Amino acid sequence: MAPSVSGVPGSSSRSAEASHESRQGMRAGEVEPAAAGDRAGDREWLRRRLSAAGGALDAQGWVAGDEGHEAAAPAGRTPAAVLLGLVDRPEGPQIILTQRSAHLRDHGGQISLPGGRLEAGESPVEAALREADEEIGLAPGRVELLGGLHHYDTITGFRIHPVVGWIEPPVSYAPDPFEVAEVFELPLDFALDQLNHRRDSYVRNGERRHFYVLPYQDRYIWGATAGILVNFARLLAS
Repeated sequence: MAPSVSGVPGSSSRSAEASHESRQGMRAGEVEPAAAGDRAGDREWLRRRLSAAGGALDAQGWVAGDEGHEAAAPAGRTPAAVLLGLVDRPEGPQIILTQRSAHLRDHGGQISLPGGRLEAGESPVEAALREADEEIGLAPGRVELLGGLHHYDTITGFRIHPVVGWIEPPVSYAPDPFEVAEVFELPLDFALDQLNHRRDSYVRNGERRHFYVLPYQDRYIWGATAGILVNFARLLAS
C-alpha cells in the first residue's frame, strides 16, 4: 500500500508535544443518531441513504478534511481510496479497521481503514477493493458495494474517496505483516454515537491543530479515519 491515509504525518498520538484536550464532540443543533442506529443493520436502507444523499451533507454538516488541509496541496492532490467495510454480525454491523505495523515510516502503529492511493487508470472502487485484498486478504468478490462518501482531504495532500461495502460472514483475514499488525472490527453502533466523537489536538511547528478521535477500548482512532467515520455517522443521522 502507498502512504497511509489515517492521520497527520510525523506526529504520534502520544508524542511529547501533543496536548490532548479530549471533550465531547457534539455541537448544538446536531442530530442524535439513535434513529440511524436502529436501521443501520439494514443494508438496503444504508444503500438508499447513501444514494439519496449523494454521499455528502451540506457544507455545515460535513468534515471536509484535516484542519489546515486547504493549504496543504498547492500543486494538486493525490487521489486515494479506502474501504469502509461493514461485516454483518449477529450483534450488529462491524467496521473493518487495521492497525498499521509499527516499523512503517508513515503513520506506523496508527489505525486506518484499508486503502491507499489510486494506481494509473483505477477508479476509487477498484483501488479500495484492491488495497483491501492486498492488506487484509479480503477478496473483492466478497464485498457488496453500497455506495460512497464525498471525498476527505488530508493535510498530507491526499484526497480520499471512501467506498462503503457490505460483507457477509464467514469472514477471515490474512493481513500482510509488513503493512498490517492487526485487523479488528469496530461496532457500527459505536461509530454512530456522537457521544463517541471527541476532539483532540496536537502542536507541531508551534501551531496547534485539532482533529476528531473515537476512543474505543484501548485504541485511539484519529485523524482522517476518525473524520471519515464522523462523516458517515452524520450522513446516516441526517
